[in-house]
Amino acid sequence: MKTITLYTKPDCPLCEKAEAVLHELQREIPFRLEKIDITRDERLFELYRYEIPVIAINGQEVCRYCVDKESLRAVLKKAR
Repeated sequence: MKTITLYTKPDCPLCEKAEAVLHELQREIPFRLEKIDITRDERLFELYRYEIPVIAINGQEVCRYCVDKESLRAVLKKAR
């Protein structure tokens, strides 16, 4: 099963939207969702501070900032 990683931080409206999209897609495409709070890791915070949300599939980054549901669906289906 694929692992989708959502790099996020507290009080991030774009992150909340991205998580909602991922939960919707999870109903049709099975994957394990892992959320990582970048404020708990200095290296991740420096890397993604101004660029969240970031979504990675099996460790490979596939998008940043705004998440387009249809584009993400296509990427997830291709990664099967």
